[in-house]
This record gives sequence, structure tokens and C-alpha cells, in this order.
Amino acid sequence: MSGKVYIYIITTLISAYTLTGINFNKFWKTKKNVEARIFVILLSLIMAYLLTNFIVDFFDSSKIL
Repeated sequence: MSGKVYIYIITTLISAYTLTGINFNKFWKTKKNVEARIFVILLSLIMAYLLTNFIVDFFDSSKIL
């Protein structure tokens, strides 16, 4: 497997762990816990994608230096 896949896995776990500190249930109506959980999952995947691309691009550009 590529190293980028490992970075995706690690950053997904890190972003999911950091988002557990925020109570997203306050932003939704009562009995909408499923929507809040789906939002947290999607947000953690988005954060992992952005962070992985930043890390890979940073290491690719630092090879030039």
C-alpha cells in the first residue's frame, strides 16, 4: 500500500478523536442524534482529506529545497 493511505487512516482517526470533544447535538433539534453523528463522520473525513493533502504536498515541495 501507498504511504498516502496510511496518512489517510492516521489523519481520519486523529480528526475523529478531536471532534469528539464538541457536542454537536446542541446544534440539532431533539431526537436528531443520527444526523449529528453523520455530520461528525463527514466532517472528520473532510478534515482528514485536507490534512493528508497538505502533508503530502508539503513533503513533495520540501524535496525541491
